[in-house]
Amino acid sequence: MARDLHHLLLLAALLQQLSATSAGDVATGSGGEKVHVAIYYESLCPYSARFVTNHLLKAYRDGLLDAADLTLVPYGNAKVDAHGAITCQHGPDECLLNTVQACAIDAWPDVKVHLGFIYCVSDLVMKNRHREWESCFQKQGLDPKPVTECYKGERGHNLSLEYGRQTAELVPPHQFVPWVVVDGKPLYNSLK
Repeated sequence: MARDLHHLLLLAALLQQLSATSAGDVATGSGGEKVHVAIYYESLCPYSARFVTNHLLKAYRDGLLDAADLTLVPYGNAKVDAHGAITCQHGPDECLLNTVQACAIDAWPDVKVHLGFIYCVSDLVMKNRHREWESCFQKQGLDPKPVTECYKGERGHNLSLEYGRQTAELVPPHQFVPWVVVDGKPLYNSLK
């Protein structure tokens, strides 16, 4: 557990370092291309929720959004059985919230919108009030209909399966959550 916390703090420090760097300095290639940052996480993991609420949103508010293309992948350590049923590390509530967040990302592709919603849910997780997640629609001024239709239907399950496939294809495989990948390279390996 201390090892995971150590890695979480290192990841947060690197994201804050990226946020302090100008878009031109962070950019790779020519013409100011954005750095691709992917965060693989699970909704009820305390480390993931803490990372979103204490570090990720702050880094993006501080300007990282201008220099990075952020992808959030709400799946984490879930497993899919032979029949396509998903089981989550922290139980059925986590599977529901992973799917809700997948649907939010799908419904509102603008990272500034879905990150705000995910932050709101993560904040509730940190306060042990995750069952109040639907209040985040109103708090963020968002119409719940596209997310509700998605997570209650086949679309939500398919999105979760897709995030599971993406997580399973990570090279090297994720070792903990949140798992941060910058331009195809996990920060864990880079920081070693």
